[in-house]
Amino acid sequence: MAEGEQSLSLAEDEALLKSEGPNNLSNNSSSEGQQIETKSRLTKNEDVEMLKEKFAKLLLGEDMSGRGTGVPSALALSNAITNLAASVWGEQYRLEPMSAERKARWRKEIDWLLSVTDYIVEFVASQQTLEDGRSMEIMITQQRKDLRMNIPALRKLDAMLIGYLDNFKDKKEFSYLSRDATERGKRADDKWWLPTVKVPENGLSEESRKWMQHQKELVNQVLKAAMAINANVIMEMDIPEDYIENLPKNGRSSLGDSLYKFITDEGFDADAFLETLDLSTEHKILDLKNRIEASVTIWKRKMNNKDVKSSWVTVAGVSGVSQGKREQFEDRAETILLILKHRFPGIPQSALDISKIEFNKDVGLAIRESYSRVLESLAFTVMSRIEDVLRADNLARNPPDEDLKRKSPKIEEPEPVKAEEVIQLQKIESNDSMTLSDFMDWQMDQEAQENNEDSGIGDNTPGLDSAKSGKKSPKVAPNKKFYYLEKLVYWDA
Repeated sequence: MAEGEQSLSLAEDEALLKSEGPNNLSNNSSSEGQQIETKSRLTKNEDVEMLKEKFAKLLLGEDMSGRGTGVPSALALSNAITNLAASVWGEQYRLEPMSAERKARWRKEIDWLLSVTDYIVEFVASQQTLEDGRSMEIMITQQRKDLRMNIPALRKLDAMLIGYLDNFKDKKEFSYLSRDATERGKRADDKWWLPTVKVPENGLSEESRKWMQHQKELVNQVLKAAMAINANVIMEMDIPEDYIENLPKNGRSSLGDSLYKFITDEGFDADAFLETLDLSTEHKILDLKNRIEASVTIWKRKMNNKDVKSSWVTVAGVSGVSQGKREQFEDRAETILLILKHRFPGIPQSALDISKIEFNKDVGLAIRESYSRVLESLAFTVMSRIEDVLRADNLARNPPDEDLKRKSPKIEEPEPVKAEEVIQLQKIESNDSMTLSDFMDWQMDQEAQENNEDSGIGDNTPGLDSAKSGKKSPKVAPNKKFYYLEKLVYWDA
């Protein structure tokens, strides 16, 4: 920590010397320039103090009490990047550029956190030429390869997203209603906290509509790139033992009988399989993902253990599922996970992902994962805001038929009273001694007669009992045969 403070003080002195300029400054310097110089010097001092405080908190593992109960450095850095993104990007509810203050804070503090990767190095061989002309191979240090490739790419994606938001600076064709808007102007969906988009009565112009579609495609490319980087980082992380200990004994117990039957069916098709499931809520999607990931982990561990064991286990028939079948089931499950990842990009992290991030000890992997994750979340947010504008434009151009909704319900005229009912009513009026059982028998006779007339079938016709009871015969769903696609579907990230 002493070396870090020394380097910070040297950087501060260098910045102050640069701000003073050459010694031959003119004597007629304005007082305004001196005030600006003093203000910038104070700002640098504040930044240095803030930097010291942040890194002290990271070194202590977010435990400022010093009791040694802090989290590992990798998790502390991951949480710091996540919290920074939440505080800066958490209220990006509109398609508008970031404020200068938020933009400056994001760039400054994310640079501080990413600067840690400059000191995660590895030894590589290098040729060095001596004074006598001879060349020899020496070992030098350079930034680790995965960080050298991914951090600049993530910085580029970061700058692209900020630039896409800046493109909406002069867009006047759509606006947002204020928070205190009327009930008619508020959103009708479940995202009640978001402002409602307001577009012209006839919708956006053709040029603006095409431009919005183009911006959506650009943001979608950034989203796919961030998703690919994040998925690769999580794959590189080791599965913690705590997660493995809580797994069930086999993949069938994790999936359940119905899901296991679908995945192991000969005519398996991933898209048809997902169509049969209820994925209406985020909780159901996440539960399906957790089950499938747990089963994949179980199958992989069993295959690895089988490679180590001798071959007599399989010959003796101890293993219920062959290795080839288990590999096939694993491929099918991973295909489903890939489809879920691209079809529902905004779902929260699964139990396996959270466990990997929590128990990860590699600082470089933690920074790559958290930075790509917050960029993925930001890209998804920007694309959702663009879709809100396009949805409002579609409603303006194709308004729902309000006339049908505003029509008053028809008042049905009462049916004419049947002659038998008139006779019975006359009996009731004339004879006060009629009992309740007599009245109930009359009602039951009338209902039976009406059911027979409506059905048009006799007592000896099959299905009469169901017709009399008013119950419909259950429909038998046709057996669907799904055909497995042998082709591998590659998702271009």
